[in-house]
Amino acid sequence: MKTRPVLIVDDEKNIRLTVSQSLESIGLDTDTAMHGEEALAKLKANDYSLILLDLKMPGMDGMQVLRRIRELRPAVRVIVITAYGTVESAVEAMKLGTVDFVQKPFASEEIRALVSRVLRRDQLDGQKAEDYSSRLELAKRCVADRQFAAAIDHVRKAISLDPGRPEAFNLLGALLEIDRNVPEAEECYREALKLDPSHGPAKENLERSTRSRRHSETPSEEKDTRKGRR
Repeated sequence: MKTRPVLIVDDEKNIRLTVSQSLESIGLDTDTAMHGEEALAKLKANDYSLILLDLKMPGMDGMQVLRRIRELRPAVRVIVITAYGTVESAVEAMKLGTVDFVQKPFASEEIRALVSRVLRRDQLDGQKAEDYSSRLELAKRCVADRQFAAAIDHVRKAISLDPGRPEAFNLLGALLEIDRNVPEAEECYREALKLDPSHGPAKENLERSTRSRRHSETPSEEKDTRKGRR
């Protein structure tokens, strides 16, 4: 299936070249931009199937670019690439329809596999999705379309099909955070860690969520919390 070009946005020339060559080797056309301003100018003039977006760039950072992408091309799929971790921005990025992250350094095979999976996601038939992986992919497609209630439903169905895998619990936690259900979100992160204590995304999400909650508590709330622990 012929797709529209993939736009690669990164201030590092080597990254742009490596990703371009990796994707061109599987028949995808690519375009590149070295910063957010150039990416937005190209987005106004061209149509892309997918954007790979560096989160940390000089000038306009990746989150600012992502917000503008959603204004200009709401339906375009976005993968965030970063060398700095995404835990503080992960839920905010999901609110903007981005659920796929890859961290530098990455292998060419990893990029090819992720891009192929994201592009195939739109071809899934929801009526025929009866396995864990398909349900999880449908949930991610719903996130990209900002259909968060439907995404939660697909993740819960994925968990019912295979309750022993941590990724679905972690994704459900992030979706519940978007839905402002923080206590249940944190329980999902804990369940993911029970299943796999080394599951980095769930560990980072739980630490971030509890840290943010503590910072948002008033002194009286903190006092009540301490009393409750006695």
